Formats: sequence, structure tokens, C-alpha cells
Amino acid sequence: MDPIALSILIFLLLFFLLAIGLPIGFSMAATGFLGSALLIDIDAALALLGQTAFETTITFNLSIVPMFILMGYFASNSGLSEDLFRACNTWLGHRRGGLALATIGGCGAFAAVCGSSIATAATMTQVALPEMKRFNYDYSLATGSIAAGGTIGILIPPSVILVLYGILTETNIGELFLAGFIPGILTIIFFMATISIVTRIYPDIGPRGDKTSFKQKMMAFKDVWGTVILFVLVIGGIYTGIFSPEEAAGIGASGALTLALFARTMTWPIFVDCLMKTVTTSAMIFTILIGAILFNNFLVLSAVPDAIGSWIGSLPFSSTAIMLIILLIYLIMGCALDSLAMILLTIPIFFPVVANLGFDPIWFGIIVVMVVELGLITPPVGMNVFIIKGMAPEVPLSKIYKGVLPFVIAQILLITLIVFVPEIATWLPSTMG
Repeated sequence: MDPIALSILIFLLLFFLLAIGLPIGFSMAATGFLGSALLIDIDAALALLGQTAFETTITFNLSIVPMFILMGYFASNSGLSEDLFRACNTWLGHRRGGLALATIGGCGAFAAVCGSSIATAATMTQVALPEMKRFNYDYSLATGSIAAGGTIGILIPPSVILVLYGILTETNIGELFLAGFIPGILTIIFFMATISIVTRIYPDIGPRGDKTSFKQKMMAFKDVWGTVILFVLVIGGIYTGIFSPEEAAGIGASGALTLALFARTMTWPIFVDCLMKTVTTSAMIFTILIGAILFNNFLVLSAVPDAIGSWIGSLPFSSTAIMLIILLIYLIMGCALDSLAMILLTIPIFFPVVANLGFDPIWFGIIVVMVVELGLITPPVGMNVFIIKGMAPEVPLSKIYKGVLPFVIAQILLITLIVFVPEIATWLPSTMG
């Protein structure tokens, strides 16, 4: 059978398996194995299956995944989120929409030691939503700010999504982390500006909180010193070259555990629970990654990326126009696929095209992650939206989606800015020692 025709059938089979609910890792592994077996032979496909599973699980570079996941679970159980929100609220809570501003600030700070959007959204829902209810915040602003703030978790380093992108594209993970820092800060600024604009137009949806003295503002810093030190240690160590991203992940996990022990929030049952959740989450990610690599191997054998690259190269469009088309495809896919699935399904296809067009792989990685962020708060999937809905069932789903709409607009504006000013993402990695 013609490789391109076979590829189309394999893609249809993959989407069918996903539609009937088969986990994405098994779906990609099954279709990748079947496609390889039909293109070459069953024995070679079996050998490739065993080799891929073995080499993926023993690769030292992948140790960064469970370590950063463990760091996130330790941080979630150390009371850091409460301290960070309290500190941000002390400085911002007295403003109109101040609690929502504090939520965005708290999400950004917590993301710096967590690296997970879902964990950030779930944790900040527990911390910030009751406080916003107490001050009679409109549900749309309250839940919208939490859902949007949660997306920062996969952009500000350490980010598991950036790690997987780096592994799939063989891009330097340390440089990816640094590239995500400035866009992450800009995301916080854009989201805070969005809240300020919305509450200026509709003052009643975000009443002012309690005023605090200058002394109280200064005292708020004493509860967040651990988070600052941990972030500077992990990212600063990578930036200066003192240790590798893999070593930084281990140091980060140890540091988060130390903070939890100092805070006296880490008990033996919680410690065991963190380890078990890390094992479960890591196993899920490794399964998906193995499936993605098998599927990627099939695509390489079938020469689909080369065919797509040749076709795109023949189009009468500029490279910038082609990039905008690719991003539009990502925006559409983000409405139907979760972030991990979108990254692993599309990167093997689009990355060779982007590389051939001469775009910076680090810049493209940041842009992709930012577009994936949108998928976390847009219907019908909107993983962060459903996390909040599950934890606050009294809030109508329509209210949450109404609340995230202004943040979606802000994110699209920021993505557009970074598309046309790539130095926002590439400058900091270029200074890396």
C-alpha cells in the first residue's frame, strides 16, 4: 500500500480509538505499531516496540519528569499556595478586583514550584474561591481568574509540557525553561490588566478587599521566602550552568520536601500519597510518551512529515502566513483535545515543517505551549474549567466559561505579540551561560 494512503488510514484509526475512549498512549502505540508492521514487517515492528519501551524508561533525561511532578505534589501539600495567595492578597486585595489579582499572582508564584496547570487550578480553587465568595465576588470573575491563572502552570518553569516538547524535538530543556520565563511574567501582567479593565467596567463583580498596613505588607514576605529561594535555586542553577535540568529537578523535589517539613504539613501518610501520585502520573506520561515515539517512528517511515513539508513549501504563502495557519490549527484542535494529547500528536508532524521554514525551535515551543494554554480554558474540553466545576459544583458551567472569555482574548493578544516579536522568548536563553 502507498505509505501516504496508509498514513491516512492509520490517522483515521487513531481518531476512532480516541473517540471510543481508549487512552491516548495505547491508541498511539497500537496505531504506530500497526502502521510500522504494515510498512516493514511484524518482526521489525515488535523489535521497535520493545526497544522504544526499554530505551524510553531508562533514559536519564526523562528522570526530570517524575522529579518535577514530585516537586509539585510536595509543594501542593506544604501550604505554599496559602502563603503565596495571602502575600499577594496583602499587597493587592484592597484594589478593585484585588482578590482576583491576588489569585493570578498566587497562581504564577505557585506555578514556579509546581509545573502543572491542573494542580495549580485545583489548589488555588481551594485557597482563593472561598475568600472571593466571602467578599461577594461574581462567580464568573472568581472562577475565570482561577481557571486562567492555572494555565500559567505549564509555561513558567519548571513545566512538564516543555520537558516533553524538548524530548520530542531534541531541544535544550534548560533553554526552554528560560524561554518560558518572560512570556510567563507577561501572561500574569496581561491577565491582571484584564481584571483591572473588566472590574473598571463592571465594578460590582469584584469588590475591594480589606486594606492592610505597610508593616503587614512587609510581614507577608516572611511566609514566601522558601518559594523564592527554591525557584531561584532551580532556575538560577540551570541558567548559570551549575547543574543540569535533571539535577535541578532532584534539587527542586528535595527543596519542596524540606519546605513541607519546616511547615510541619508533611505527615507520613501525605508523603506516601505524594509518592504514589507521582508514580501514577509518571507512568501515565511515560505510557503516552512511548506511544508518541512509536507513532512518530511510523510517520518517519511513511515520510509523511517530508510530504507535508514539500506541500507547504509549494504554497504561495510567506513563512509567517504558514506559521499563522499552523497556530490556527492548534487553536481549533485545542477545543477538542487536552494539552498533552495535542502536543504529542502534532509536534512530530509540524516541527519538521517549522524547522524547514527556519523558525527557532525554542520560540516555536513557547508559542505552542501558549496556544495549548488556551485549550485548557476553552470549550468543549477546557480541563481547568472542569476541575473548578468539580470542586465548586454550585457554580454553573456557563458562568465559568463567561468568566474565562476576557482572559482568552488577552492570551490571543499576547500570543500575537510573541509571534511578531520572537525576541521576547529567545532573548533570555541566548544569554545562558
